[in-house]
Amino acid sequence: MKLNRLLEITTRLMNRETITARELADRFAVSKRTIYRDIDVLSSAGVPVYMSKGSGGGISLLENYTLNKTFISEQEIESLL
Repeated sequence: MKLNRLLEITTRLMNRETITARELADRFAVSKRTIYRDIDVLSSAGVPVYMSKGSGGGISLLENYTLNKTFISEQEIESLL
């Protein structure tokens, strides 16, 4: 379940400029703290994710980031989208 959540978080971040931890927590029915831990895991895995505080802040990926498709099959990509 956690792996699916991490992949979906990454996919959502690739499709949006910024998203809040609250939006992600609500989407996955977990706490904001769990989302922060997930962001730490993604960052440790080399995903260029960063957070900004304040109004208009949230969680983002560096511009032009793409997933390495060798780790995900075509069927998995389609099911994620």
